[in-house]
Amino acid sequence: MAVKRIENEAGASALAAVRTGTAQRPQTATAVRWLLQLLADAVPGNSVEVRVPPFGAVQAVPGPRHTRGTPPNVVEMDAGTWLAVATGDTSWGDAVRSGSVHASGSRADLTAFLPVRMPI
Repeated sequence: MAVKRIENEAGASALAAVRTGTAQRPQTATAVRWLLQLLADAVPGNSVEVRVPPFGAVQAVPGPRHTRGTPPNVVEMDAGTWLAVATGDTSWGDAVRSGSVHASGSRADLTAFLPVRMPI
């Protein structure tokens, strides 16, 4: 089953609500998923799984594809951290050093792909 794409207007609106501190959980989920979608669009591939539980996960970054079990390159963080690194409010390096990002694997450094480029 195909995942429903988030329209840019809806994603940008949700992100604006997050940034102003007025977002409810559904808006936070939309903002997280939209930024994950933009990352996957900008850096297509299957070698890194980026997880932001409980809201979403995508596979991105060119390279070897995994097909079963836990992928060799995994990045996981909470929603607040993802929103901060995806928008450039926090650098990837600072988030990793603080322990807010758990990254494993030789391709799990997302420095070159962040902040996510937003179309709006």
